Amino acid sequence: MPIDSKKFRRKLLNISHTKLIALAFLTIILVGAILLTLPIASRSGVSCGFRPALFTATSATCVTGLVLYDTWVQWSGFGQVVILSLIELGGLGFMSAASLIIFLLRRKVGMRQRMVIAQAFSLTDLNGVVRLQRLVLVGSLTIEFLGAVILTLRFWPQYGLLRALHWGIFHSVSAFCNAGFDVLGSIRPGGSLAPFATDPVVCGTIMALIVVGGLGFFVWQEIWQKKSFRKLGVYSRLVLISTVVLIVGGAVGFCLLEWNNSETIGAMTTPQKLLVSTFQSVTTRTAGFASVDQAKLTEGGKGLTMFLMLIGGSSGSTAGGLKTVTFVVLLLFLWVKATGRQSVSIFHRTIPSNQVLDAMTLAGIMLVLAVFGGIFISATSPVSLTDGLYESISALATVGLTAGSTVKLSIPAQFLMIIYMYFGRVGILTLSLGFLTGNPANERFRYANTNLLIG
Repeated sequence: MPIDSKKFRRKLLNISHTKLIALAFLTIILVGAILLTLPIASRSGVSCGFRPALFTATSATCVTGLVLYDTWVQWSGFGQVVILSLIELGGLGFMSAASLIIFLLRRKVGMRQRMVIAQAFSLTDLNGVVRLQRLVLVGSLTIEFLGAVILTLRFWPQYGLLRALHWGIFHSVSAFCNAGFDVLGSIRPGGSLAPFATDPVVCGTIMALIVVGGLGFFVWQEIWQKKSFRKLGVYSRLVLISTVVLIVGGAVGFCLLEWNNSETIGAMTTPQKLLVSTFQSVTTRTAGFASVDQAKLTEGGKGLTMFLMLIGGSSGSTAGGLKTVTFVVLLLFLWVKATGRQSVSIFHRTIPSNQVLDAMTLAGIMLVLAVFGGIFISATSPVSLTDGLYESISALATVGLTAGSTVKLSIPAQFLMIIYMYFGRVGILTLSLGFLTGNPANERFRYANTNLLIG
């Protein structure tokens, strides 16, 4: 039966924006997987097969960083270009690439494109969305360029210009997009940033890129326009405050938990311990770079890492996770209930009860999926429950840190991680947009109330 092209085109045009975003990410993943399957993408010249390519393409597009093979060891220059392109598309969003083409061609951005851009950035208002998109493109490329320059200058004297340039560009893009992919396998395969764990220039630059990328594009716009903390909106102030508190609190926590652990930071000097602990605190916010072996963390260190991974970065950014402000709303709700009050408020503003319920729903979904994933991994792979949870949360929050379990995953567990990485990048965004823009369903009837014993 022939396909009616007009009918198909009409259905495509009428597809919802959230579904369009989900389908676009899926298409990018599949195209990336096909390209990585090509023999030219592998350093050995032999195809890696579709499943490993799909896992890698999903991890790159969903800016996660979990890998079955070391990126430098497995992938050729062509393969690394494909991975870096997927990271950029996944981190900044496919609409950023589309908008760049529109801007270069000097075409006008239509209403449908504006709506998709707004939803991709978790915005409900179309006002200034094109201006925000321009800021995202110019700002992102500028920040990535500056990061690449600093890293290149640092690597150049020791490793030569070409390798320094390669490393500088790759790691700047990967860090800004919170992807966690690295190409340092020529020094230590699978070691991530461990060879530069105590290097303040490398770690400082990577941390700065991670934090800026994880703040969120809307916060960028407000900072650019207002140029004063007091003039910022409630959301932007919450993002900045929670980001600082989580980084400092995480760094202090890692210092306390790992200070005497000779397998991680125990043998380092005090300044080095502070640097590595701060880096660990920052990278857990969905970046995925590792300056110490995650498998050798204490149980407390792993627990703190999983907690920070679940929180993640901020909405409308390159980061994943539950999101900082969502976590703050949950804390405020718990405080309100503990003190016997009814309304949740911050900075002399009341947070609507439906947004509080939305935050609780997202948190509940994340926790249930994380626990299920941990149990599934430990049941199907030679991995402990703690490391299974670590892997599950890392995929779901699109972090990319691993306690050495990724290479041990069974085939069913690998497919679960693929689903989790996709859901962590696209599903959480879709749910959040549904909460922001969805209309509550009309209830045709309501049952009588009943009282239950709670607590």
